Amino acid sequence: MSQADFASLALHPDLLKNLSSLGYHTMTQIQAQSLPVILEKKDIIAQAKTGSGKTAAFGLGLLNNLDVKFYRVQSLVLCPTRELADQVAKEIRKLARGIHNIKVLTLCGGMPFGPQIGSLEHGAHIVVGTPGRIEEHLRKSNLNLDHLNTLVLDEADRMLDMGFQPTIDAIIEYAPKQRQTLLFSATYPKEIQAIANRVMNTPVMVKVEATHDNSSIEQIFYHVDKSTSRITALQLLLLKHRPDSAVIFCNTKRETQEIANDLRDMGFSAVALNGDLEQKMRDQILVRFDNKSASILVATDVAARGLDIDALDAVINYQLSRELDVHTHRIGRTGRAGSQGCAFTLVSEKENYKLQALEEHLNQTLVTTPLPDHNLLNEPTYKPPMATLQIDGGKKQKVRPGDILGALTGKDGIEGKQVGKIHIFDNCAYVAVSRKVAMDALKKIEHGKLKGRSFRVRQVRG
Repeated sequence: MSQADFASLALHPDLLKNLSSLGYHTMTQIQAQSLPVILEKKDIIAQAKTGSGKTAAFGLGLLNNLDVKFYRVQSLVLCPTRELADQVAKEIRKLARGIHNIKVLTLCGGMPFGPQIGSLEHGAHIVVGTPGRIEEHLRKSNLNLDHLNTLVLDEADRMLDMGFQPTIDAIIEYAPKQRQTLLFSATYPKEIQAIANRVMNTPVMVKVEATHDNSSIEQIFYHVDKSTSRITALQLLLLKHRPDSAVIFCNTKRETQEIANDLRDMGFSAVALNGDLEQKMRDQILVRFDNKSASILVATDVAARGLDIDALDAVINYQLSRELDVHTHRIGRTGRAGSQGCAFTLVSEKENYKLQALEEHLNQTLVTTPLPDHNLLNEPTYKPPMATLQIDGGKKQKVRPGDILGALTGKDGIEGKQVGKIHIFDNCAYVAVSRKVAMDALKKIEHGKLKGRSFRVRQVRG
């Protein structure tokens, strides 16, 4: 047996059995280096990029350390964004499937406070959340950490970037001194060392280099001269490469909305993601991008942190990022799982000094390429392959994915292969359908029944 196999670890048999059923046999680099240390209940500082498998590393560690019969909060995972918290909780639940009655609770800002209090009163083993909301529940005595044995700081560098250090310090005051602390970070600024010195006990350092190599990501730097606006340059790239799924990174929240609006005016299917959006709208935007009914997501680095979108065709840097490490983090979102990805970066003459700094950072020669021919501007834009229907019924109305699929594909319905991803929320559900049958699908739900009831349905646009 290889030392890189999960079966070589002293994991609970039910966890190993579930890993095998999920097809998880061989550990990633970060898992192989960090899991043995975590299982020895030592503190750890692990530096690894998004997509490296770190969630499974700390998830398996805290699940292995859990006493299921003791119905108290034993593990707390802090994440910088709601999207990452939801993703982490989902992964932990998947890893825990082989062990019955494990309760994982998500506590994030932007969501109603009252239902969270009710969920806490019913108890939980593992809490995943954002610092602000966790600290608020602790302050109001809704959340008790007296029995905590594992604290995880996920994407710690981004939490510091977002100004959460005082909040994290306040949360740690409520936690027992005797506990295991696991800190995961994409970068290792001096502030991380300062936190480690304050809250960790002789942590073991683990570092894994970027998991994406040059062979899986085609990286092209396009020169933007004075005669071409940056938005026109972006239009040219989209018309040339026509990605079904692309993230455009820019440096400010205001730019995300301006760029998305400009692209929509040109005829592209683009949505903006930034920290000013209400949770319901954020959910809807991420659903549409994930199910390929919106081709382009325009986002800041903070808003996009923790997103895990399958089969991302391209990343486009509207400007070079302000921090060198962030550039590697951005482009690492494409070309995952062995697939070929593309990363395009727009560079003006004024940014040449940044390009030189990036060359030194990456230790490779970077050259700029002229933009595609302007004749492309005469070409029509393209539409995403799917459309999204919103149904005004969700978990609380007992609506399940199977109900929606059955309603769409029943008598005189659309084909199963024309139905895409289905996302169920508390009071609504989203289903992706092939764009060419969107109206047929809409009418099928509108005039049919789900759970023996009629629900309002509409196509999400704009």
